[in-house]
Amino acid sequence: MAFTKVLVANRGEIAVRVMQTAKAMGYQTVAVYSDADANARHVQVADEAVYIGASKVSESYLSIANIIAACQKTGADAVHPGYGFLSENTDFAQACIDHNISFIGPTAPAIELMGSKRLSKIAMIQAGVPCVHGYEGDQQDIEYLAEQAEKIGFPLMVKASAGGGGRGMRLVHQSVDLLEALKTARSEAENAFGSGELIIEKAVIAPRHVEIQVFGDTHGNYVYLFERDCSIQRRHQKVVEEAPCPVMTSELRQKMGEAAVAAAKSCDYIGAGTVEFLLDQSGEFYFLEMNTRLQVEHPVTEMITGLDLVEWQLRVANGETLPLQQHELTLNGHAIEVRLYAEDPRQDFLPQTGKVLRWQPAALPNVRIDHGMLEAGEISPFYDPMVAKVIAYGKTRQDAIRLLARAVDDCVLLGVNSNKQFLVNLLRHPIIVAGDTNTAFIQQHFQDDVSLHQQSLNIETLAVAAALFIQQNQSKVSWQTGVSIPFPLKLKYADQHLLLHVQTNHQQVKVELCDQQSTVDVVEISDDQIIYNVNGVRRKLDYVLDQNQLYLDAGNGNLVIENTTYAAPEAAEVVGDGKIRAPMDGAIVNLLVNVGDTVSKGQTLLVLEAMKIQQQIKSDVDGVVEELIGQVGQQVKKRQLLLNVTIT
Repeated sequence: MAFTKVLVANRGEIAVRVMQTAKAMGYQTVAVYSDADANARHVQVADEAVYIGASKVSESYLSIANIIAACQKTGADAVHPGYGFLSENTDFAQACIDHNISFIGPTAPAIELMGSKRLSKIAMIQAGVPCVHGYEGDQQDIEYLAEQAEKIGFPLMVKASAGGGGRGMRLVHQSVDLLEALKTARSEAENAFGSGELIIEKAVIAPRHVEIQVFGDTHGNYVYLFERDCSIQRRHQKVVEEAPCPVMTSELRQKMGEAAVAAAKSCDYIGAGTVEFLLDQSGEFYFLEMNTRLQVEHPVTEMITGLDLVEWQLRVANGETLPLQQHELTLNGHAIEVRLYAEDPRQDFLPQTGKVLRWQPAALPNVRIDHGMLEAGEISPFYDPMVAKVIAYGKTRQDAIRLLARAVDDCVLLGVNSNKQFLVNLLRHPIIVAGDTNTAFIQQHFQDDVSLHQQSLNIETLAVAAALFIQQNQSKVSWQTGVSIPFPLKLKYADQHLLLHVQTNHQQVKVELCDQQSTVDVVEISDDQIIYNVNGVRRKLDYVLDQNQLYLDAGNGNLVIENTTYAAPEAAEVVGDGKIRAPMDGAIVNLLVNVGDTVSKGQTLLVLEAMKIQQQIKSDVDGVVEELIGQVGQQVKKRQLLLNVTIT
């Protein structure tokens, strides 16, 4: 069915990405937005925008009725679901068809089949696609699952049938851990997906994760657009994605591509889809799952093929045949992508929320940055904390990975912590550079990286901070007129309180801390950057100075230093006082204790969820639960008091 106006039922970078192509093809575009996204970039990019409800996803981006109503209000006759939210929702795809709205994606039956790891695996076995040995039956009581697991043998994987993103997934090495893994996987799956159905598979230890991009049209044509390697993962979530796979041969590529096409044909697939495989060290591969949507990592395929996959989606949805046949497809060069997240690697990648004081994506040749962030935006607790996808292209893999590390390093994100330095260090790791990786790499080889641990500030950074604080209330043109007597400057970084002795001489700042000292010569201070000389080397740093808070693009990319010289003395926080506070913005999804319960230090009291990540909140004392302040389903703010434990 021909259409003229495309509503993008999504937000952030993917909404912007889809709109860019839709506009370039001459289509009108419609955005939808929640309370939290009223001023978001995707709303500003669209031709029209419709408010669809409260910030909570169930009341906005997951509301089928509200999105259909938005189509009717604007006359949008097609919907692109992006990824996440309703992109793989059978009811949504069918609702669009029922209301004569073109759904830019596969049919509802294909979504339903591939949305179940259990049913899709059965279908793949029937279609002759290689699969890992396991149990995918419909008998689902815990005891029976445990029996089947024992027959399969250890190590094994417990997986949520409806799952994704690593949720509802457990690696079990021995029988003693099996029941707990089955129960927690089921609980997590029920909370995340509304289904506790599980499958069990023999674990493929340290494989590569290789996926094949497939396309089908309404005329029975199918192609595969080569592969992406997504082997570098953390907790089963992709961190680095690249194309082509570093160890791929032309023979293996053809075998995997044909298996992926067989998977697509088995469910009469239409549009863009991705068939994911595990590739072991012997060259054997096994079906993992099929994602019935555009992938987050689709840009790497676009860069090596020179094609626009969103354009292909729109053409197929409009009834056209695939633009190219298999023999006409070629790949050139290498592309690598990483995801820049608002999260703190030093706190086990805890999601970050709050105002973005400055966002400046890198501007380099052969670098593409897909993002939905305004220069000064906000990271909401309601949605995924991804800020941007950074993608680099090179003639060789070495060219691409070197350029990508530089591009990530050049991105400026101040106001919230990010995984920036983690990504840069990862991309420059010798094993990563060599391409000799698997899904266990980060766990096995990267746990000691400096980006994952709190670091002390070096004396040069402290000198730069001193220079910026000194100029705060002075002219930026002539901010010092002569020699000053040494004076104290009190700074706070993380939990460290630092007393500097500072002396200025015109544009020179000298600082001393204990037995360390550094002298910087300020060349220029603009509103967002300082240029200085130290030991004969000229350097520059981006910054934001917000009252007494200095944000420097150094360290992990968002180094925060507070000037406490004139601040009132802080009330000392008692360590282990039984006052249990939220470590982040989020929603309480489970309360594990009641008033009057005796608890021990380290015991999990409740579970907090933000941006799809669950955090166990533990007691910091031995004692008795005196008061429950938080309730299941309640949205709480960072540092909000959740419950009180009386110390015993």
